[in-house]
Amino acid sequence: MSVPDLPLAVLASRIRLEEKLILAELERRRVPYEILDTRTTVFGTGHDFRFRGALTREIGHTRNVYATRLLEHAGLRVVNSSAILSVCGDKLLTTLALEEAGLPVPRWMTTVTPQGALPVMADFGYPAVIKPVIGSWGRLMARVDGHDAAEAVLEHREALPGPGSQITYVQEYIDKPGREIKAYVMGGEIVGAIYKSSDEWRTNTKRGGVPSVCTPDDELRKLLEATAEAIGDGVLGIDVLEDRAGAYYVNEVNHTPEFHGAVEVLGTDLVGRYVDHVLSRVGGSDA
Repeated sequence: MSVPDLPLAVLASRIRLEEKLILAELERRRVPYEILDTRTTVFGTGHDFRFRGALTREIGHTRNVYATRLLEHAGLRVVNSSAILSVCGDKLLTTLALEEAGLPVPRWMTTVTPQGALPVMADFGYPAVIKPVIGSWGRLMARVDGHDAAEAVLEHREALPGPGSQITYVQEYIDKPGREIKAYVMGGEIVGAIYKSSDEWRTNTKRGGVPSVCTPDDELRKLLEATAEAIGDGVLGIDVLEDRAGAYYVNEVNHTPEFHGAVEVLGTDLVGRYVDHVLSRVGGSDA
């Protein structure tokens, strides 16, 4: 059986709007695929994964990294790679990769226990944002404006289970003009960008952020391209903050980007470009 005849593996445990759109595009192109539920798929000696490659849309970070690495071990090219997932799935590791590439990020600090952070919060400065290193949709993030709020948030973090929850990552609060930028970069090419506007300090579309088209200027384009180069070849959702003076800061890089909202306002065929990129990397041509 030739590579184009083999199905594409789609790693997922939850089929959301994005996955439905991707699967519909594969069906429109008559590209065979098989959904691998990461919760039940068995990996190991003697398991022959007969796929042309794989697309991962798993939302659980640990499941995503392990399942992707296991498929890579079985000889499959996966978009995105486990290396990209490992870096982008951890906000602290993302920050380190961006800083090592000389890119602008919000000023930050970290301690490996919550109690280590409180004594130096005043020196770091308020307002500040305390984030979990792993997580999405703005969950468990908190903006703190002074000692009492920081103490309450850090005491809560100290009570959370698991060593990963104890890692305390703090960013300076960037005073935004009521919006953030999310750009979609695939294989180093900027496919589209949107503003996410909100009266709240968190602008996630999941939290009601309103999308609108963003046309990147030269400075932003160069920043997005340099960010993609620092992270690696893949499908990336790059979150950029701008302050009221117009300076840009790379905030986070999403390895399994959502695009509800973006598909409604962008003129670009975001889903088609996504599938184009995946098929160009896994081998074989679409039908």
